Amino acid sequence: MTPSPQGKLFFSFLRIGLLGFGGGPSMIPLVHQEVVKRHAWMSDEEFADVLAIANTLPGPIATKMPGYIGFRVGGTLGCINAVLAVILPMIIAMILLLGLFSRYREVSWIHGMGQGVVPVVMVMMAQLTWDFMNKSRLALGWAVSLLMAGVAGGLIYGLGIHPGLVIGALLVAAMLPPLAKGKTTEEAAR
Repeated sequence: MTPSPQGKLFFSFLRIGLLGFGGGPSMIPLVHQEVVKRHAWMSDEEFADVLAIANTLPGPIATKMPGYIGFRVGGTLGCINAVLAVILPMIIAMILLLGLFSRYREVSWIHGMGQGVVPVVMVMMAQLTWDFMNKSRLALGWAVSLLMAGVAGGLIYGLGIHPGLVIGALLVAAMLPPLAKGKTTEEAAR
């Protein structure tokens, strides 16, 4: 007997909640693996769009993405199902492990365990970055992709502009109609 879509949603996001060390951003590669590669609920392009929009909205990405994906796959019940599945492990782990951690914080192997997770999360984020850069290269070419990454990095890290504003500006720019070559802005508007 195959699990229902609600069962697949629950166990997929439960797995993400259990394995998503490092917070919401570290969960993104796990969500991508489950949603795009394992279950094919979305294409890579749709996932990239959901990720971009989720980054512009307030609140933690660890609940925004499961909420939307759950709604898309299973309606309102799917939304509730996916969000509960992803937050339940976090809630239980926080209650249990933070109590233990605060009591045994100075034990060397516990301190080392926390530090050991950081490189793994770094590699996961680097892989996701490379995948998105490759998709951007295929869609826009290397020059435009690197230019956009450089400008976005300058705005975010150099000028301190919030990433959501940069993404929002790019989304607005993408919705503008393209100007026809050889025509002025005024002619293109007619």
